[in-house]
Amino acid sequence: MEPAILGLDIGGTKTAVVLGDRAGHIHERTEFATRTERGFEPVFAELSERVGKMLARACETGRPAAAVSISIGGPLEIEPGIVQSPPNLPGWDGIPLKSLLQEQTGLPVYVEHDGNTGALAEWYFGAARGAQNVIFLTMGTGFGGGLILNSELYRGTCDLAGEVGHLRIAESGPVAFGKSGSWEGLCGGAGIAKLAAQRFPARWHGGQVTARDVAELAREGDLDARAVLEEVGGHLGRGLAILLDVLNPEVIVIGSLAVRLGELVLEPARKVMEQEALPKAVAACRIVPAELGERLGDVAALCAAIRAMGGPLDS
Repeated sequence: MEPAILGLDIGGTKTAVVLGDRAGHIHERTEFATRTERGFEPVFAELSERVGKMLARACETGRPAAAVSISIGGPLEIEPGIVQSPPNLPGWDGIPLKSLLQEQTGLPVYVEHDGNTGALAEWYFGAARGAQNVIFLTMGTGFGGGLILNSELYRGTCDLAGEVGHLRIAESGPVAFGKSGSWEGLCGGAGIAKLAAQRFPARWHGGQVTARDVAELAREGDLDARAVLEEVGGHLGRGLAILLDVLNPEVIVIGSLAVRLGELVLEPARKVMEQEALPKAVAACRIVPAELGERLGDVAALCAAIRAMGGPLDS
């Protein structure tokens, strides 16, 4: 039997620990609320406990884990596996995550930006199979990206390629990355909640709404929620147009909120993108929600190790 991969999907809202394989199958899974307000040490202690239990489970099932694969938001130093103060993980400042988990598990550990692992997952197993030039956008609690260019993962000069959430899309808006009007501030989950409160303060003030609330209300036909998502879609489309004009991809795959919201956010995004981007670039590119859907984070958690092992195996 092919050895298992222990995958960690560490996010600002939840952290999942999975056992899977190089074919992208998930055999075991557990998750916990990250509760980032606790800071690094309590979160890592809970993570370590779950990792230990999952490694024991792997041995019980006769498929011991051969590697640990981590998907986490950036900025990162990817090869040494050092986490450098991601906006959605306060207190994770210069954390040597790779060495900590190598010491704990005795296994090879591979750390990758969650935008990159999302891109790999959809390229290996989802909507971007067969494409040479792929952009993946996370659109979760935060907003990041991953690039497959000429059939190779592109990290950039200092591992910052794909940090598209930092782009300024508007002159004003919710603050993310320490500035108003960033793409993450306007299209990430935390930003959508802030935007709703800004646009309708009499209804949603003091953090009384989440992006999930806005999504559910919009699906039910709520006009305020739909107005928020129409605005979010417009900002999404402006950013997509920039990516099309600069990188000329075949497909842009968008995860998390785009999967849940579908055309409520993608339709206005496409309209603005078509107005702003070069027509030939628009015609050459598909804009689609992640095919892996709600499985994306779990499969992406395996992909740092899958890539290091030479790519996926046929299922």
